[in-house]
Amino acid sequence: MKNILSQRASELKPSATLAISAKEKELKSQGIDVVGFGAGEPDFPTPAHIREAAKASLDRGETFYTPVGGTVELKKAVIRRFDEDYGLKYEPDHILVSCGAKHSLYNIFQAIIGPGDEVLIPAPYWVSYPEMVCLSGGKPVIVPAEEKNNFEPDPKLLESLISPNTKAIIINSPSNPTGIMYSRKLLEELAEIAEGHDLTVISDEIYDKLVYDNLTFTPFASLPGMHKRTVTVNGVSKTYAMTGLRIGYLATPIKEIVKAAGNIQSQSTSNPSNPAQAAAVQALIGPQDEVVRMRNIFENRRNLMTRLINEIDGISVPIPQGAFYTFVNTTALNGRDGIKNSTDFAQLLLDKYHVACVPGGPFGSEDHIRLSFATSDAVIEEGMRRIATACKDLG
Repeated sequence: MKNILSQRASELKPSATLAISAKEKELKSQGIDVVGFGAGEPDFPTPAHIREAAKASLDRGETFYTPVGGTVELKKAVIRRFDEDYGLKYEPDHILVSCGAKHSLYNIFQAIIGPGDEVLIPAPYWVSYPEMVCLSGGKPVIVPAEEKNNFEPDPKLLESLISPNTKAIIINSPSNPTGIMYSRKLLEELAEIAEGHDLTVISDEIYDKLVYDNLTFTPFASLPGMHKRTVTVNGVSKTYAMTGLRIGYLATPIKEIVKAAGNIQSQSTSNPSNPAQAAAVQALIGPQDEVVRMRNIFENRRNLMTRLINEIDGISVPIPQGAFYTFVNTTALNGRDGIKNSTDFAQLLLDKYHVACVPGGPFGSEDHIRLSFATSDAVIEEGMRRIATACKDLG
């Protein structure tokens, strides 16, 4: 029988983060006490006023199709949030609502990248960026960034990797997996490069409200000259603890991208969930005090996790400035009891100590593991105790 799968399907790698979550759930179903640090989602319930909005939508019978790119009400809510928070001006035809920010990113790559086109991706990167570029027929060009430089890419190195085929650069700040937020200086340097080489900038800002230490978040589109060439991606999943409702969106004045991405969506998923859109409206225009409360709790958890990690001999971590991840350096463990890299260490943690985390390889660094602090203090403390035991047992 002929190979039934397409080449792109055969070459596609599964999401490492979702695979770890699935393995964690499988072990728990067997009655094994697993400490889970793999999930990239808040552990809080969706705020009550948002849940009530979804219920009210159902009670109104809003179970039918909406416009492919989202309801007028939700587009207006997205526009209002950009304006009130950052002074960024958009129109309804600048917005496309999709089934989560991941879907928005997929639509963008499908809309602008074709065979031979290159996309610059600073590493460490979110696991899906390179795969999405490959699925569009393009080529991911990885720009390595070192921990000693706060995981910020060297602008000169990045610029040296630009070729006649380079079409876009993707920026993710605060970052998944490092939690690092790019400095204003770096963002301005990247803006100059984008302008000088006529690149489209895809700015994934899904963690813009999860920023710590009283730092100020800078939307890339707010930089001089960047509004006209930036496609901003955001959503309600992380900020409002709405991961399962699957609402994300893109915003750009480049109408050709919005139209093309909308056409792609019309032939794949059609519109996002109708009641979920109603919930997202309330999330964006309703009270924002729950956002502040959840952010403050995350900051306290970050402080706890990073302190405990840095007390363990053999691992270390820089302090993340946003998101809810720590990117833990495990290189000091290499060579101990057969450990060659972070994948080996992550496997050991899961098999022997029942701690689920994500190895750094799928993020572009085998020197690290990613631990999420989107969990309780008690879970963090127990997990760190088990990791400390693992490091001690390795000698």
